[in-house]
Amino acid sequence: MNENENIKYDCSRGCTVTRGPEDELTCTYRQGCCKLEAYNWLKGVPQEQYRDYFEVRFKNTRKGIYRNESGQSIKIGDLVIVEAQTGHDLGIVTLEGPVVGRQMKCRGIDMNSYEFKKIYRKAKAFDIEKWQEAIAREQATMIRARQIAVELGLEMKIGDVEFQGDGTKAIFYYIADGRVDFRQLIKVFAEEFRIRIEMKQIGARQEAGLIGGIGVCGRELCCANYITSFKSITTAAARSQDLSLNPQKLAGQCGKLKCCLNYEVAAYMEAQSRLPKVLEPLEFEDGLAYLVKTDILREIMYFSYEKNSLTDIYPLDAAEVKEIIRLNRNGQKPESLKLEPEPALPEFVTAVGDDSITRFDAPKKSRRRRQSGKGNGNGNGNGNGNQNGQGNGHGDRNARGRSNGQNNGNGQNHGQSNGQNRGQQRRPDKERGRK
Repeated sequence: MNENENIKYDCSRGCTVTRGPEDELTCTYRQGCCKLEAYNWLKGVPQEQYRDYFEVRFKNTRKGIYRNESGQSIKIGDLVIVEAQTGHDLGIVTLEGPVVGRQMKCRGIDMNSYEFKKIYRKAKAFDIEKWQEAIAREQATMIRARQIAVELGLEMKIGDVEFQGDGTKAIFYYIADGRVDFRQLIKVFAEEFRIRIEMKQIGARQEAGLIGGIGVCGRELCCANYITSFKSITTAAARSQDLSLNPQKLAGQCGKLKCCLNYEVAAYMEAQSRLPKVLEPLEFEDGLAYLVKTDILREIMYFSYEKNSLTDIYPLDAAEVKEIIRLNRNGQKPESLKLEPEPALPEFVTAVGDDSITRFDAPKKSRRRRQSGKGNGNGNGNGNGNQNGQGNGHGDRNARGRSNGQNNGNGQNHGQSNGQNRGQQRRPDKERGRK
């Protein structure tokens, strides 16, 4: 059996689970498969005040800062038993050292007043076995929980289920538009699953972060990669960037407006503050020019003599538009918009900076070469014609060579017949650049 067939990748917790030949269980931290992962850019920098503080990750995006009171030496990738509200939980250490202090500042944690939960010890083999047994129950529990919610007629969706490391408690993540009275639901869950129940409400964006995925940009979803606080997003962000108000393009996988719409709003708002407000068409001697398009970042405005038409448009800088508006207010009209120079269109360049896909092909060698020969032969005096000859020659890349041979027939010869001829025959190098 292939060794890779025994490896189970648990991307929701960022680890791999392997069964050995004697059915022993091994769980290994997989750093490249970690949601909300923070790069330890202070690795190797000693700082005593953060020596006992570690970031511990659980399922999906749930993380916490814990203090090591076990007396054991703990490092990144260790599976540890930590304190929970009831019982204990099992997690993976993902950060250590001074970078944990930076994470505390991001989360607003004060080291002097915050009550840190404890790391009891490193996880043992039977702890990992019990943890994996609890994980195996999560999928079936979630499906059954959804069925129970439908039977009770509750307007809610069970998005995910996370079991505690000791298997005595489960967190049910649910989505609901309004308030849900799930007191009866908890009683049914407790009787059905025989565990402690915790209900935690999340939004659509947080659900997308829990599940993860790839966005239309080809990258991992921002909510699963690094976003922890979700700000409100409105269509005003799309309007300020002059984007098409198409719900299918503006909505993400969560069904809400994309978080990335807020990324460049500040830059667009600043650029728009430098653009003049064109409330009326510009007046020229040959007619009225209507604003049809605006390049906000380049601060170029396009006008046309035909209203709501993108044909025959003329670009103007924002400063020029301001000057024309000032002239119109003073009763003056510029001569014509058609006198503006046409903009030079950019040349097409591929993504790799080359204009031909044949750059991957091996260059072909030119068949024609410049020949420089030295030979003995018989000719017909001084004449012009076609030269037929045989010879042996050696040439370099400059297509120059020397050949020794016998020339029979009519040739283009300048010299003496029945003698030794030394000459150079040049041919135009037309094959340069031939594909």
